Amino acid sequence: MSTGFFWDERCFWHGGGNYAGTLPVGGLVQPMASGGLPESPESKRRLKNLMDITGLSAELDLRSADEASTEDLLRVHPQSYLDEFKATSDVGGGELGRRTPFGPGGYELAALSAGLSIAALEAVLKGDLTNAYALSRPPGHHCLPDFPNGFCLLANLALAIQAARAKGLAERVVVLDWDVHHGNGTEAIFYDDPNVLTISIHQERNYPMDTGDFSDRGTGRGTGFNLNIPLPPGVGHIGYLATMDRIAVPQIQAFKPDVIVIACGYDAAANDPLGRMLATAETFQMMTRQVKALAQDLCKGRLMMAHEGGYSEVYVPFCGHHVLQEMSGSSITAPDPFAEVFPLRQPNAAFDRFVDGVLDDMVAAL
Repeated sequence: MSTGFFWDERCFWHGGGNYAGTLPVGGLVQPMASGGLPESPESKRRLKNLMDITGLSAELDLRSADEASTEDLLRVHPQSYLDEFKATSDVGGGELGRRTPFGPGGYELAALSAGLSIAALEAVLKGDLTNAYALSRPPGHHCLPDFPNGFCLLANLALAIQAARAKGLAERVVVLDWDVHHGNGTEAIFYDDPNVLTISIHQERNYPMDTGDFSDRGTGRGTGFNLNIPLPPGVGHIGYLATMDRIAVPQIQAFKPDVIVIACGYDAAANDPLGRMLATAETFQMMTRQVKALAQDLCKGRLMMAHEGGYSEVYVPFCGHHVLQEMSGSSITAPDPFAEVFPLRQPNAAFDRFVDGVLDDMVAAL
């Protein structure tokens, strides 16, 4: 078996309208030369291009998928939302939530993005692939059942999980979200579900600013099965690996999942415009190594990742290449062009001790 890479050129054609960063153009906001939202196609396309150039693509099982069906979508999203989304898409696009503009055909492109995640998870659970990565765009982890936000129009990973459960392919699922922003949509969808452990490692009070508290642990039968790990800005490589070692890994081991699913954002990287966390390509590779080993120990290697955020068109390709090299066990590398610079920007020992204290408090409270 091999590592699957699910992608489709059409997902790069999703458009976000007339924005300058996260600000709508108009009034005092001048259009930018780059145009559009930070969530552009280029960071994703350049990841695929880099893998083609290094030869890594040739070692992966490249696949596409069908659009998520209405039956798939209704497991998470109400008919009223889907109807409004489709109608707006058909008349040329618009914006239904917060920071989620889309153009004509946006509904079908979002359904295709979700379909990539659904197909990737199903292939892993059926044993067709060792593990899989879905280059889903638009992303999904901020999308609530009836309210899109944060560039996310459909809840890609939640849809994949519910489709797999409906087919009897899995019951107990871990969702580990290391995007720099809180995975509020995934959290909300599974907040009362004891069979889905949701863990979000994120920069505190980044986005959304009113969610992601450590004290939010789930409700009803799901109490204790949601875990937010809000970290202070600037924790860096050591801080992320310590968070994995001391909190995320033990929680996953105790849960004993049927499959591990990763909301794989790269916006914790050192030069990302929407994050301040100082992670490196090596950080993402080492975290991938940890979850791959966990999957081997706990669930027969079943591991699936879906692409979420990450807005540095220069650096995301190298972070993603490091992850996919690790997932596939390939010897093909794409050396990090910032390998000499970013380690020099890591926090000092005093800040590392501060982060240790933050983690100490969380571990004690679990």
